[in-house]
Amino acid sequence: MRPVLLALMISSALALAAAPAFATHRTSETRPESLQPGEFAWYAQAAPAGPLLLIVSLPEQRAYLYRNGVRIAVSTVSTGKAGNETPPGVYTILQKHKEHYSNLYDDAPMPFMQRLTWDGVALHAGRLPGYPASHGCVRLPLEFARRLFDVSALGMTVIVAAEHSEPVLAHPGWLAPDAAAGALSPAVAAGIENAAFVWEPGRSPTGPVTLLVSIADRRVRVLRNGVVIGDAPVAFAGALPPGTRVLQLQAGTRAGASRFVPDRPRLAWTEVQVDPVEGAPVAWGEAIYDSVQVPPAFARAVYDALLPGTTVVLTDAPLGEAGPGGPVLDAESMPPGGPR
Repeated sequence: MRPVLLALMISSALALAAAPAFATHRTSETRPESLQPGEFAWYAQAAPAGPLLLIVSLPEQRAYLYRNGVRIAVSTVSTGKAGNETPPGVYTILQKHKEHYSNLYDDAPMPFMQRLTWDGVALHAGRLPGYPASHGCVRLPLEFARRLFDVSALGMTVIVAAEHSEPVLAHPGWLAPDAAAGALSPAVAAGIENAAFVWEPGRSPTGPVTLLVSIADRRVRVLRNGVVIGDAPVAFAGALPPGTRVLQLQAGTRAGASRFVPDRPRLAWTEVQVDPVEGAPVAWGEAIYDSVQVPPAFARAVYDALLPGTTVVLTDAPLGEAGPGGPVLDAESMPPGGPR
């Protein structure tokens, strides 16, 4: 271990030891605003199993960890300072290194690094002065960074948001190809029913999938491990509220059968609003999700590929471009020359 990293870990450990005991032991009633810089609360027993979702709130300088839609931890953070702001958006963990050193800033130590972008944005342990102070990364308390590193996996969704939005239960009817057929014009309904689509799961056979639904492009793209395995047209029965929504598939099922596969159970999802828009509803109603339709055969194929942790990003931005809330997930691979 390099001396500078050892020194950082020792100093961070001493700081944590001097902090109040509740910095690492609290119940779900912990008020995030009561945490002091460097403190965090971890109550994983609130939801012992299920997919993880991390939400970083830039104005609050807090990170919220959810498992299966239940909040299990909250931590103070330090994000990018003026001129090096942490970009809001929807990301996945691309790379994990316990002992990492910056490729951009004088070989600076970044313990328990979890990369969000190939050009330098990551989660890692670091100094927490109580305000944005990094070069763009999200700094975390050392022990929180270690625990997060231990429970997270490549591909886990991380949302960096201009505002903190609690996940809420959602009913995304867009996977039901006939749920709102009556709301579509006969011509549009027939077009979607018979539309050509691409489905090549063999290009990346295993792992959770991510679906990008672009209102602007009227397309849905399916990614697995950053590889495009599916693409299909989308029809909308009416105007959708602006902004970007993220849906995550939870473990378990809901009462009732799937709308389009009667012998399969209905799935459980939670929704997060990434970029709150004035006048737009905080949570979309089922009727809004029912207005999003895809080819029935494509929907059935996607259903069979869904696993807990599957993410659906529904945005008014074109595919591959940043929306009002920042970047959305794409299939961009590591740049030539390696990560920066």
